[in-house]
Amino acid sequence: MKLLRHALFGCLALTAASAHADHPEWTQPQKPFRVYGNTYYVGTHGLSSILIRSADGLILIDGTLPENAPQVEANIKALGFRLKDVKLILNSHAHSDHAGAIAAIARDSGARVVASEVGAKELMVGGHFPDDPQFGEAPEYPPVSHVDVVPDNGVVRVGDVTVTAHYTPGHTPGSTSWTWESCESGRCLHMVYADSLGAFTADGSDYRYSDPAHLERVTNYRHGIAVIAALPCDILMSPHPDQSDFLERVARRDAGVKPNPLIDTGACRAYAEEGTRKLDAKLAKERAGP
Repeated sequence: MKLLRHALFGCLALTAASAHADHPEWTQPQKPFRVYGNTYYVGTHGLSSILIRSADGLILIDGTLPENAPQVEANIKALGFRLKDVKLILNSHAHSDHAGAIAAIARDSGARVVASEVGAKELMVGGHFPDDPQFGEAPEYPPVSHVDVVPDNGVVRVGDVTVTAHYTPGHTPGSTSWTWESCESGRCLHMVYADSLGAFTADGSDYRYSDPAHLERVTNYRHGIAVIAALPCDILMSPHPDQSDFLERVARRDAGVKPNPLIDTGACRAYAEEGTRKLDAKLAKERAGP
């Protein structure tokens, strides 16, 4: 049994390695930094992990790849925080590049893990979720032993910080976007961590968004995009920072560009519009034939 277990995880590791071999930035170290107020970036150069400080502990959104767990934990410590003060871990969507390290970070910190109803199921099977459009191609990862569920528009709290869950299914069935407020120098802003909106399917898969059997899924996809477009939105963050030009905007801010390039009340609408274009392009390509 032990040999079988080692062989299984060896295969998963090879699959994961091949899946992101073309994305070295996913494991490239990134110095952690303050985004705004009590919000910090603790991810890698190519994968976001967001830390929110409260009076009674820390909230972490996304853990990135399984092999990045030590890097994310080191970034939290580099900011002067203790890992055991991470009380809550949230997830955008349950693919290995965003959820892969959650099990390890939860174990090391003792934090509670919370996700959407479907997202919780995806996390507890380590991404082995047949209803995922990328099933068979998206690498599996260490499952999270227990995940609590937050309902759509439900809230989670640590100390004086409240984070709201917005179900935005599409990229995966359990995709979730998160919002909260951060304050600095007496000015409070609406923070949005909007989930990925790319309409991807596994190569060689028979899955088609345009299949009449998936009409409800496409309807839900468009609804999720509309939810993001309508969110009060001052600072937009995304699971892959390049999806929202996040690190480029941070670099411009740090270079002294005024007004602050991170603050853009139209960013969520623009992000949603791009999501609609991608979904429409995917549907058109499918309908055009093989």
